[in-house]
This record gives sequence, structure tokens and C-alpha cells, in this order.
Amino acid sequence: MGGETIIPPTFTSEEESSVDQDFPLPPLSSHQPSLIRDYSRMKLEDGKYEAGRLFLEEFDKRGSPFSSSLDFEVYNNRRQKVYKEVLQSYEQLRVPIMILNEAKDKVLSYVPGAWIENVGGMKLSDYDVPERTSLLLIGPEGCGKSSLVNRISRVFENGNFTPERAQVSYNPLVGDGTYYLQEYTIPRGSSWFCLYDTRGLSNDAFENFNMIENWMNKGVRHGELVIRKSDDYSLRRRMKFKILNLGRQSCKTRSVNFVIFVVDGVSVLKSMEGDDTAEVQYMQMIAKIFKCPCLSFKDDKPVVVVTHGDLLSIADRVRVRVHLGELLGIPPAKQIFDIPENHDPVTELAIIDMLCYSLEHADRNLPHKNWVRKVRISTIIYLLAMLGIALALAYLRSWNTRHAQEPELRIDWYSIRHIW
Repeated sequence: MGGETIIPPTFTSEEESSVDQDFPLPPLSSHQPSLIRDYSRMKLEDGKYEAGRLFLEEFDKRGSPFSSSLDFEVYNNRRQKVYKEVLQSYEQLRVPIMILNEAKDKVLSYVPGAWIENVGGMKLSDYDVPERTSLLLIGPEGCGKSSLVNRISRVFENGNFTPERAQVSYNPLVGDGTYYLQEYTIPRGSSWFCLYDTRGLSNDAFENFNMIENWMNKGVRHGELVIRKSDDYSLRRRMKFKILNLGRQSCKTRSVNFVIFVVDGVSVLKSMEGDDTAEVQYMQMIAKIFKCPCLSFKDDKPVVVVTHGDLLSIADRVRVRVHLGELLGIPPAKQIFDIPENHDPVTELAIIDMLCYSLEHADRNLPHKNWVRKVRISTIIYLLAMLGIALALAYLRSWNTRHAQEPELRIDWYSIRHIW
């Protein structure tokens, strides 16, 4: 069993040719004919001809955006490098089952603050370590957040007949979806870290920002109802009626320690290729929400999970990750994880890598304890006070020196008395 190898997905000859057909060569311009001819003969080390043109579709719509052949070459080389890194990320999943089990054990042994980096002389005792690390799942409606919870939970639970924990909407257009914040400890019954399944994002950016800022600033609580102003009266009434039946919630409010941004790979690909308003708005909404300052911890942006990749070819999955990386400003091979609707070792390893990234960055961005802040403030006040005293002493010394050089005024009291 230990020598068994996980076989990652690979390109077929049909998929390779479809990649080339999807992204034709850019049109020739007056100053680039020789460059384009050379470019069309290029190939990567892995033997995939003309792979660089995979990412040059904007040429077909707007013509060449480059003012010189050097700009074109730099752009092309950079795109090829990114494309190759994403392909290699699939190849790196070719590991023995033994390595997969070791990776599981690493996650199972995690405790809050265990992976913190001791920098700047700080120790673990100097940080405000939570009782339980909370990872917040956010994303558009129907992107697969609840399904992702079930797949993550299944990785760390023995047995193929373990019941699913999160309710999944078979058809996003039908049913209520997720209207209550749901806390899921990983693994089941653990107390060290948890996932929070949330209500899907809407097309109203203002409502999305308010909802997310509330979670990031005030914390999240299991069972909390999430209602938007745009919800119709019948939905509000139905949800509030459920709260009355459930009774008052007494769950603890937890701070969000890191964010997992979930997107539907099929919808992303449609927005890349189509001109439909709704499809374009999907990516615009993702970009706006992802760049919301409240989602970043010390400029540390969320991790991105692409779902439903099992409905796409490997070539399209690579295109989606690279496109998201450029749109969101994050490395696609390191911070964007392709987690399809599969139950196999490859998917398990991708899930474990994503969790390790999230937990490591959650620990890295833990806030300092209040007493550490107070000590720093008191130290600053002390230094300012000492500086003020030193300046005062220097001023007095200068004043004494200046007056000591002046002739001393003496009064002859005997003469004054004699005159009177």
C-alpha cells in the first residue's frame, strides 16, 4: 500500500489540440511578422507546441496591445512560465499513498498557534491564540461551499458510508440554500479548527460588503440567521419562523482567522468565453469581493478553491486557474486550488494542501495580546518622557551656563543706609 502511487490527471492529444483551437495565434502587425513566425514554432520542455498562445485571446478582440516586439516577448514568456507552473502543480500530485497519510497526520495534529512563525522576538505566549481556529467559506450562490465541507470532512473520516454533514442543494435555483451560519469541526468532534459555511453572495455588491464586514469585524456564530434587505417578505417570514422553532441560540461567537474563497470553475470559464451580461457580472462580483480590504489579514489575501472541475477538461481547468490568478493578483499554482467533485487520492491531497495553507496563514496572522500592545504603548510613553526630561535638563544647563558668564550684581547695604 505504501508504494502505491497517486496518478494525477494528464493531457490527452485531443485536449492539447483543443487548447490550440481555443486560442488562435494573434493577428500579425506591421512590426511583428518575424516575431510571430518565431513564436508559432516555440514549444515548452514538456513537448506541448504553442502552449504560450493559450493566454493571448485578447488579441482577437482588441488587436495587439504591445508597442514593441520586446513587450510582446516579455509578456509571452511570463505567460508560458505561469502556465507551466500550473501544469506542474498537477504533476506534483504524483506521490505515494504513504505521503498522503503523512499529510493527513500533519493536519490532524494541528492545534491553534502550532504553526506560528516566531519572528521579531515574539513567542507563542505573546499572541492571542483562539480556542478554535475558524476558517470562513464565502462564495457566490451555488459555487459548492457545502459540497466542499462534505469532501473535506470525508478526507479525515474513515469509512465510505459516513453521512454527509452539510446539506447540499441539488438545484441552486430551487430550495432555500444556506441561510444560517453553520460550524463544522474538522474532523468531526474535534475542537482545534472548524469551517464556517455561509450564505452565498448575491449580485448586490453593497449587501455583500455589509454581510462580510459584519462577519470579519464582529465574528461568526453557529446558527446565526443571515437575511438581506433584498429578501422578499415570504422568505423573511419563513426564516424567522424557523428561528422561533429552534429557540434561542447559545453558541459562542468566534473570530474569523482566515478566509477560503470558493468559485465555480464552470461559471468562471463561461465568463471568460461568453459575452452574456450575467456571465461577465459573475467575474466582476468575484473580483470586487475578493479585493475587499476586510478579507485580508496583514495584506495576506484569501485562498481560492475552484469547484466543479470534474465537469471540465484539464486544459480548461488550467485556463481557469491562470485567469483567476491574473484577475485576483495571486499565484495560481500556489494559492488557487482545484478541488473537483471527486473522491480519490488526488482530490484528497489537493484538499490537504489547501487546509495546510489556510491553517498556516491563520497562525501567521494571529493578533498580539492586549498586554503586549499595552507594553509597547507604555514603552513608547516612557521613552518620550525620558526624552522630554533630557531636553529639559539640557535647557537648564544651557541657561545656567549663560547666566554664570554675566557680571554678578552686588548690593552695598552699608552705603545705602549711610545715604539715607
